[in-house]
Amino acid sequence: MKALDGRPMPVVVGAEHRWVDVRGVQLHVAEVGQGRPVVLLHGLLQHWYAWRKLVPLLSGEYRLVCVDLRGFGWSEQARRGYDLASLGSDVVALLDTLGLARVDVVAHDFGAGVAFEMCLRAPHRVGNLISLNMVHPWPERRHLFLNMWRMWFTALWEYPVAGRLVLRHWPAFTRYLLRREVAHPGAWGEAELDEFVEATRCSARANQALLWQYVVHDIPALVFRARRHQRLSVPTLVLAGANDPVIPPNLLAGGDKHADHLEVRVVADGGHYLHEEHPSIVAGAVRDMLDTPSAASPTVATETGQLPA
Repeated sequence: MKALDGRPMPVVVGAEHRWVDVRGVQLHVAEVGQGRPVVLLHGLLQHWYAWRKLVPLLSGEYRLVCVDLRGFGWSEQARRGYDLASLGSDVVALLDTLGLARVDVVAHDFGAGVAFEMCLRAPHRVGNLISLNMVHPWPERRHLFLNMWRMWFTALWEYPVAGRLVLRHWPAFTRYLLRREVAHPGAWGEAELDEFVEATRCSARANQALLWQYVVHDIPALVFRARRHQRLSVPTLVLAGANDPVIPPNLLAGGDKHADHLEVRVVADGGHYLHEEHPSIVAGAVRDMLDTPSAASPTVATETGQLPA
């Protein structure tokens, strides 16, 4: 199986691939396992293959639905629709097409940003959220300002035209960041690094556009606390890496004031890619969260595939 640019699909044993027409684009989905549905949303610089280490740990218990977000991996590239709300609407529409009324979500980095949008705008569609290495919508301002410098590298990627050129023609910088942002360089195999570096080059439009929309819409919302009157009703577990150079644990303070149930756990020896560095810890957290009484049901959905405004 190949992408439009001819790249071969990485292999994960048991994964079944399909393309679903969603809001004007074709989204690629890799599904593994049976049972309670769990949607997995990747972050920047990755795609569905980010979850390959979790698949053997969880696919015997759950139906894992690994989504390539619009423009990433093997999903269709589009000119627009890369803000978190639009990407969340894509996922809701995908659930409609797959006949899933309510799912649990495991998400990393900007994928977790998409998941928070879903939880705030369509909470009836999400049973539980496990967020990895991403700030929630209510960071305390002092911590936000003190840590903004940690996103310095995005200045090279976020601007239209220039950002795409850097992403396409400077793959060594992408490789450097992937290595830098894990607590243990051995978390990556060389073939895995090659895959994500090349995938990032091929999805330059999506990576650049997502970052630009985040700068234009989401950072001002965080700074000016645009979500201060919204409340998170979906039970949420946030996993942070103690050594995460991008989203340090102190950025995660204050979310419990705006949520019915939000727990933060810090992995002592973790960086920014907990699912790569500590897949057994992430899998254990998923089981702990999903084995509690609240339940996502795989019943047929009747909602429309669009997040409410």
